[in-house]
Amino acid sequence: MTDDQNLRKAALEGLHRKRGFKRYLVTYVVTNVAMIVIWAASGFGYFWPGWVLFGTSIALVFSAWNAYGSGNGPITDEQVDEEMRKLKGD
Repeated sequence: MTDDQNLRKAALEGLHRKRGFKRYLVTYVVTNVAMIVIWAASGFGYFWPGWVLFGTSIALVFSAWNAYGSGNGPITDEQVDEEMRKLKGD
């Protein structure tokens, strides 16, 4: 593969990760709002939607990190060489 093809592949992968995060963000908001509405409609007792918010928020953080976090760029030849040196024990 040429450098342009590798760059295009990396760009497409990044766009797919970002699109996936945006989809999850919409799902997160809709799901959590629905849980809060159900809780409110059932009489405002123990705030059980907090458990749903907790779990889905953890997933949201990891999804955001996957889409926008550091280390998502293309792997360079220098990084490969450095990793090979580490594996050799140099």
